[in-house]
Amino acid sequence: MSQDSKAMPDNTGEMVPATIPELGRWLAANAKGDRRPVLPVGGRTSLGFGMPADPASVEVATSRLDRVVDYPARDMTVTVEAGCRVSAIQEALKMEGQRLPVDVPLAHRATIGGAVASDAGGPRRFGFGTLRDYVIGIRCATVDGRLFKAGGRVVKNVAGYDLCKLMVGSGGSLAFVTEVTLKLKPLPTSSAMGWACFDSGDTVSDLLGDLSTSRARPVAIELLGPKAARQLTAESRQALPVGPLLLGVAVEGNPVEVEWQVDVLDRELRAGGATDVTWARDADTKKLWSSLTDYQLGGESPVSIRACLRPSRTVDFVVAAIDAGVAVQAHAGNGVIHGHLPDDTIDATTAEEIIGPLRELAAKSGGQLVVERCESGWHDALSIWGPPRGDWPLMTSVKRQFDPDGLLSPGRGIEAAMQQLSDDGMDQQ
Repeated sequence: MSQDSKAMPDNTGEMVPATIPELGRWLAANAKGDRRPVLPVGGRTSLGFGMPADPASVEVATSRLDRVVDYPARDMTVTVEAGCRVSAIQEALKMEGQRLPVDVPLAHRATIGGAVASDAGGPRRFGFGTLRDYVIGIRCATVDGRLFKAGGRVVKNVAGYDLCKLMVGSGGSLAFVTEVTLKLKPLPTSSAMGWACFDSGDTVSDLLGDLSTSRARPVAIELLGPKAARQLTAESRQALPVGPLLLGVAVEGNPVEVEWQVDVLDRELRAGGATDVTWARDADTKKLWSSLTDYQLGGESPVSIRACLRPSRTVDFVVAAIDAGVAVQAHAGNGVIHGHLPDDTIDATTAEEIIGPLRELAAKSGGQLVVERCESGWHDALSIWGPPRGDWPLMTSVKRQFDPDGLLSPGRGIEAAMQQLSDDGMDQQ
């Protein structure tokens, strides 16, 4: 049996290429022949976003595209195929005292290609940014099998259009990510995470302003509501303070600088009105990082939402979400908020009654709210992407250039957002 025939779609509609050229040949044949919709899949940690997949879609899995192509540790870059598990990459980097400082949920399952396509990130985005800041080279396959590359394997490569940033967060709707080159950071030798309770949102807002000018340089600033705090305590098995609002700050570096920053931040938290402050260090922070990163996925929550707005309005949104019964986690320094609706949200109508006011608040705060996951059958009743924005026509134009027939990741990109607006009878601008 040939290698190509092993990779042909099986009875489940899944195709598993062993090489990038093989993937390109299959995509080209599909574009000229059956023209079936194509859904790239990696670790399947982000497939809940968007509308349900077309039943006729072929899932193209990257599980066999898992080679480390090049790792010149002295250059602090690594090139890997899209199917490499994020945790496996981090373990390989750790041996050289390096890391990719981006928190990817369920890293033991998530692939780097899927993480790039979904722009996965977590608490460390405040100190280190997101994958858009670390992908310096990328190779992709178009829906009709053409292979192309952008960027390169050196940090100072700036030639051509920055297609790397275009592909990050595209949801696999523009092209099939096959290989990425990432720039790296040194692995810290020490870390600490502090948690402080606050009784009012106004107090937290004032403190966040002060932290932005602190002499310390936290890599994460997290704000949790009571429900999220209880879940974090249970998942991490760490004793955390209990109160209406829980603010977390984290620092990393060598032991001396970490202890100095802990001292500075502890004084600032207490002076800012904290009613209780506790610190975890080094090994005790590992489970906290993991629980904070994975919390956004929502577990068994009927609906999960994500809001992005001005950081100065984060606390107002968090307080409103808590009042609505939402379990909420905010990357408070960045204005990114994850929320999970209560378990007694029994139908889409109830969910929309909670989401609607929060979506309006997000818009007034210079941002937006999207539904990341919801129960099967609720998609049509919920406005997944919310009202149209001014950049949607441009996004639609880009999509048509890459995938004019809409065969790649149907239901996950801008065309699905526009279609839902049309179905709802809203103005598409």
